[in-house]
Amino acid sequence: MTNHSETPGSSENGDISQAAPPDRAHRTPHAGPGDEHQVTLRTPAELADALPYLLGYRPEDSIVLAALRDRDGRGRFGGRARLGIPASPDDWAGAAGQLVHGLVTGSERRGVRPEQMVAYLCQEPGRGETGRDVMERLRPLAQKLRVECGALDIPVVEALCISEGRFWSYCCDAEACCPAEGLPMGPPGTSVLAAAATYAGIQVRGSLSELRVRMLPREDAVAVEQAAALDATAATLVSRILDADGRAEVAEETLESAERIMRRLAEAPCVSGVPAEDLRDDRLLGHDEAAALILGLQDRTTRDRAAAWMEGDEAAPALRLWRALARRCVGPYGEHAAAPLTLAGWVAWSAGDELEAREALAMALGADPDYLFARLLHQACNEGLDPESIRRCLREGREGGEGAADDDARGGPFTGREPVRPSTVSASGDRRRTRSPATSRAVRRSRGRRPQAGRGRAGQSTGAKGVASAPETGGRGLGDVGGPHESAASSTSHT
Repeated sequence: MTNHSETPGSSENGDISQAAPPDRAHRTPHAGPGDEHQVTLRTPAELADALPYLLGYRPEDSIVLAALRDRDGRGRFGGRARLGIPASPDDWAGAAGQLVHGLVTGSERRGVRPEQMVAYLCQEPGRGETGRDVMERLRPLAQKLRVECGALDIPVVEALCISEGRFWSYCCDAEACCPAEGLPMGPPGTSVLAAAATYAGIQVRGSLSELRVRMLPREDAVAVEQAAALDATAATLVSRILDADGRAEVAEETLESAERIMRRLAEAPCVSGVPAEDLRDDRLLGHDEAAALILGLQDRTTRDRAAAWMEGDEAAPALRLWRALARRCVGPYGEHAAAPLTLAGWVAWSAGDELEAREALAMALGADPDYLFARLLHQACNEGLDPESIRRCLREGREGGEGAADDDARGGPFTGREPVRPSTVSASGDRRRTRSPATSRAVRRSRGRRPQAGRGRAGQSTGAKGVASAPETGGRGLGDVGGPHESAASSTSHT
């Protein structure tokens, strides 16, 4: 289970009047600092158009809740939470309760209890269905959301179904504004809100599936060759990792290879389009190189040292490398993707891209639900913590030659699982312990290029079905640009 409050920004810019009558007439935004980032939403059509800008992408097969809080007689957007629509209607009641209670609890933890809710149901028609059929089929789910919110004395002021390029309101049956056949969605990017989002620097991506495909294992003919390379490399590399002396040598080889490939990626010519970028990176990474890196990163100390490539000029090529390695964890090596996916999530979060960070970390937990580093990062990202504290820890470790923990704290160097222990943790979540002199010397020899500590950020989920994870909070959105995170929600998501 994973949750998204999928917001590219916080909640000050969308401005919805409270308790609007059926014609949704609303007051204009109040005067004050930052008025250029305030937009008044008066109609169901404007609410429907706002959804991608609240999340930062266009949701698919999703329940989305947007909390509202009172500000001078207006409902300001607060936390947002997303949940995959369960396939079985028998699961709708539980999903609705989990989503509502998770969002409300997370908001209360931050001192801002929702006073109203806006609900969205987004799903495309199945075989033989129309958009209106989808709306009617999901009506019981909308009602369960309203009941769950009502039980907490939080009214749902609008509930919308978006399907097949049209939207319907579950709260209004006035033919003049909400006809039975629904209303068409406006062309993307043509609304006042779209213009305000562009002005505020808010970008809307495609869908989560388009983001996820960049980190999914390949399934073409190349996958067969990669699996063979992994088998051949594992036959020699695993035994070396299990040996104390061999493990230090493999760590050096792994990090040196990763640095070499990162330089190769950084020097590669630019191409246009995300698919072309990933194809270019795949061509720059050999099967044997990928196999050695994937297996080498299963060692926790090596992985933690690689996590220090998180900022400045190193962040972008590191993220590209981790994505490419995740795509190479094919066939029976799917669980090995937890390491590169976690590194991808960490670098994305460190660079300010919380959406990709949550997705990558949730996918890491889908590959290995017991992967402690991913679980702790996922929880920290979801709760809106500042990654600088982790960056500082990794910088100190890089300067001082420390890793996350030694083998005794982790149950071995190549276990594939990290036990949760009630102890002091390092940046990766493992216990800090004194390392042997030999290992410390190996770390010092491999420092390589130092992170650009003074450079600042380099830029600005759904995992597999059934993955258990921590609640997630929203990021920053169109409105309170640069403001605090406001809420979290625990939810179930599907692939």
